[in-house]
Amino acid sequence: MNKKTCLIIGAGPAGLSAAYELLKHPEAGIHPIILEETNEIGGISRTIEYHGNRIDIGGHRFFSKSDVVMDLWKEVMPLQGAPAKDDLILSRDVPLAEGGPNPEEEDRVMLNRHRLSRIFYLHKFFDYPVSMRWSTFHNMGFGRTWKAGWGYLGACIKKREEKSLADFYINRFGKPLYEMFFEAYTEKVWGRNPNQIDPSWGAQRVKGLSLWKTLGNAIAKPFRRNGKKVETSLIESFLYPKKGPGQLYEQMAALVEEKGGEIRFGKKVTGIVLEGNTIKGLVLNGKEEITGDYIISSMPIKDLYEAMGKENVPEKVYDVATTLPYRDFITVGLLCKKLLIDNGKKPKYPTVSNILPDTWIYVQEREVKLGRLQIFNNWSPYMVKDLENTVWMGLEYFASEGDEMWEMSDEDFIAMAKKEVALIKVVDENDIVDAVRIKVKKAYPAYFDSYSEIDVVREHINTIDNLYCVGRNGQHRYNNMDHSILSAITAVESILDPEKVSKQSVWDVNTEKEYHESK
Repeated sequence: MNKKTCLIIGAGPAGLSAAYELLKHPEAGIHPIILEETNEIGGISRTIEYHGNRIDIGGHRFFSKSDVVMDLWKEVMPLQGAPAKDDLILSRDVPLAEGGPNPEEEDRVMLNRHRLSRIFYLHKFFDYPVSMRWSTFHNMGFGRTWKAGWGYLGACIKKREEKSLADFYINRFGKPLYEMFFEAYTEKVWGRNPNQIDPSWGAQRVKGLSLWKTLGNAIAKPFRRNGKKVETSLIESFLYPKKGPGQLYEQMAALVEEKGGEIRFGKKVTGIVLEGNTIKGLVLNGKEEITGDYIISSMPIKDLYEAMGKENVPEKVYDVATTLPYRDFITVGLLCKKLLIDNGKKPKYPTVSNILPDTWIYVQEREVKLGRLQIFNNWSPYMVKDLENTVWMGLEYFASEGDEMWEMSDEDFIAMAKKEVALIKVVDENDIVDAVRIKVKKAYPAYFDSYSEIDVVREHINTIDNLYCVGRNGQHRYNNMDHSILSAITAVESILDPEKVSKQSVWDVNTEKEYHESK
């Protein structure tokens, strides 16, 4: 049997998963070759090490309602069979897998972690998602609570037509709660007011989430049968690789090569050879040509169409594709001796050195540009070089390539970040001992401007017989990591059995409400 070749663009979660899945079917005779522009594995899910501390770019919880994806992760990184370092220090009980690896002795191990995300607003902590608890009302104060209550009742009685993301949020929480807990953060992320953003972003990221859903989850929790799936935004625990998400994808890359697949680094796709409705090959780095029978692309749609060339595709499709908007990401790793806020005298969730127990903190304060704050100590004790004497944080900012924040020097940006965490009284600047800045292009596909016409691009992609677009940038969809992987697995299924799994099925991942809300 003559082997066929599948060229996979990008060595992120989607690209690696596509190659890994193809190699499970040697009978198909398809040889995967991953073409990665950089010299790194994992895309925006990679982990970066700085002076012995590890940075998770954007934060990646390993949780999915897809058993296929969960099984894949556990296959690559087995569950812990003994307590992790902080579990031991705190004498904490965690679920353990019989015969699983000991994280104190082995690196290839997936940890079970407690999830806590909160909103920081009015210099106080609020539950995320927003809950109807006494602490919420106490922190808001009587006046805000009164307005929020009437606003929520009004939203229950009269629903808006959902023309924008603002309408989406107001329908679920009421206008006062939307203005308090969603508007400023969303503007930081996208650089646009939510009334300018397509509501489909909310439908993909927080579908099914509302105050009633949150309250119902709290009431039902004691009676829930094991295995019952809950709204993703309400999960209380998640899996996490010992040394961050990049470790899992580095391991997957090693398995791909071990099974006979190829990964070629420093290969930027600069041209696409189209003949009729088929891609015959790719041009790499402006000169090298490579042929393939199938193309699985996780590169940004904008770059994909620029590589195709304006003369080779319909003018309307090219114009929409090449003007699709993105937001870029900047993170500052900040190493501190301590925080100004601790975990309290009788904490519900004890932590090493009594630091804050959060994984993520959404910063709703309008006086700072800081959007979100990660505490890496709580993601994994092995992300931090000196767990017991330092706090290792990630300060997350959102920008557009070429704007003022993006163009700031590392020195000036870090100085700004230090001042901001001091301004909101999270850290004393004198307790900061080290910092680093990292920039990531096209981290977030945006849902405004030419996005409103993206259907013409999807329809055109479906006419190219051997092209499958997967992942966050490959589909211009703000997918979670599991959705990106599932789109890649679906693409492979379509290649192997096109009569059973259509190309359209790849686009259908993360569009149906049922997938996200229940098993």
